[in-house]
Amino acid sequence: MTTVNVRYIVDDVDAAIAFYTEALGFSVAMHPAPSFAMLDKGDLRLLINATTGPGGASQPMPDGRKPEPSGWNRIQIEVAKIEDEVTRLKTFGARFRNDIVAGIGGKQILLDDPAGNPIELFEPPAK
Repeated sequence: MTTVNVRYIVDDVDAAIAFYTEALGFSVAMHPAPSFAMLDKGDLRLLINATTGPGGASQPMPDGRKPEPSGWNRIQIEVAKIEDEVTRLKTFGARFRNDIVAGIGGKQILLDDPAGNPIELFEPPAK
């Protein structure tokens, strides 16, 4: 499978690295500057950028809008037992946006990284 790259804008790159590596099992592929890190988990590469810095991801748009964290677009991480994962993540102080939602397609819940970027945990239906 091809690696999928996703970029998140964060307030604190070091806090994001700690959260994604310690709580969600990502590994650090590179952290060449205080304002940038590249994290990997399987075929997902997460590019973490600060709101300021020399890179293009932190530069204002021509109309003056500045990149900022949070929103509703998100990465989805598939888990085997969502209830167990929620319990485990609460020990890291993870903030959840909602309770587990169960539907025909499976179960999901949204949690925020330290900058408020959403992550969807998803448990597919039993086969």
